Amino acid sequence: MIEDRIYNQKDFDRTLVLEKRTALVARKVTEFLKGTSPYDKTIIFCEDIDHAERMRSELVNLNPEEVAKSSKYVMRITGDNNEGKEELDNFILPECRYPVIATTSRLMSTGIDAQTCKLIVIDQNIESVSMFKQIIGRGTRINEDYDKLYFTIMDFRKATELFADKDFDGPPIQIYEPKPDEPVVPPDVSEPLDSDEPGQGVAIDPFPPDTGGGKRIKYYVSDVPVSVISERVQYYGKDGKLITESLKDYTRKNVKKEFSSLDSFLLHWTTGEKKQAIIDELEEQGILLTALAEEVGKDIDPFDLVCHVAFGRPPLTRRERAEQVRKRNYFAKYETNARAVIDKLLDKYADEGIEHIEDIGILRIKPLNELGTPLEIMKSFGGKEQYLKALHELEEQLYKVA
Repeated sequence: MIEDRIYNQKDFDRTLVLEKRTALVARKVTEFLKGTSPYDKTIIFCEDIDHAERMRSELVNLNPEEVAKSSKYVMRITGDNNEGKEELDNFILPECRYPVIATTSRLMSTGIDAQTCKLIVIDQNIESVSMFKQIIGRGTRINEDYDKLYFTIMDFRKATELFADKDFDGPPIQIYEPKPDEPVVPPDVSEPLDSDEPGQGVAIDPFPPDTGGGKRIKYYVSDVPVSVISERVQYYGKDGKLITESLKDYTRKNVKKEFSSLDSFLLHWTTGEKKQAIIDELEEQGILLTALAEEVGKDIDPFDLVCHVAFGRPPLTRRERAEQVRKRNYFAKYETNARAVIDKLLDKYADEGIEHIEDIGILRIKPLNELGTPLEIMKSFGGKEQYLKALHELEEQLYKVA
């Protein structure tokens, strides 16, 4: 039975484990990496070894394609895990692609020179300014050869409030730079083992074991729904001042850097040969479409997200766009089989988005493959060239501006 008392943020993953919360954090990290680059080196600071392992497991489940390429895509690097510690050098070396994501608690908070680390995720209670500076210090190195000119902090524990602490701009935390024949971890912290015990590692445990001498009790809860109730974006301006803005404001600003007006964006979108290329282009500019869709609406097309957030146009859902095309009856000029294919493509678009129907491989999977082989489907339009022309017409109809 769970102890009857008020639980707060400091209890998460220490005495109270909400499994859906771990999954939510892992999903937000995955969405960010997919929206920027899935190979940006990432360190996730967790409460303890158990939390680091659960986070690793969730990330593995959320990134099956990357894990299939290498089992070292996500690794737990903690004091008790020899396999993870053996990969620490590879994580640090800019030349090594794997591991990409490291989950840890104490082992990587100090003495680690991760030159190309672009994402620091804080899911750990941090009350010490010096500890906070050590943790974010993992991302402050610049490496122009590997396009490491900035880094991002994702904070799930309000640790970044320490930026406002008067002591934050005190003496800098020095970075240990080992020579080829020296250990990765500096000698004075050569044993920074992750621990649940007070006084070990590099931080004092704010939750010491009970007076009975046993391990603290953890309650695991799997059926409590978890959601993000607020989100904000902060960045440092050219003058060194911290600027706070909403995700929508951040998107609006970045879109308008590239497109001065709605007309310029519409022209770019409609003339683009493949919409996926434009989506990739937007995400490379730091526009987090997946995160934005979570805020505005999951079933809204990237086209509508940009038009709505940056230029104030009312958004349509993908299903509404698909139904508008059906009502126009534009594709009545095609034979029965070809119209059936277009109808299935519209369903796929409504369910999954434009990038999926642009891939010709969609003809090999359900429900399209129920209408024939890819060759047979394309023949119903008169051949591959005519099928691609019909697909282009479908895109024009989907994004037709009234």
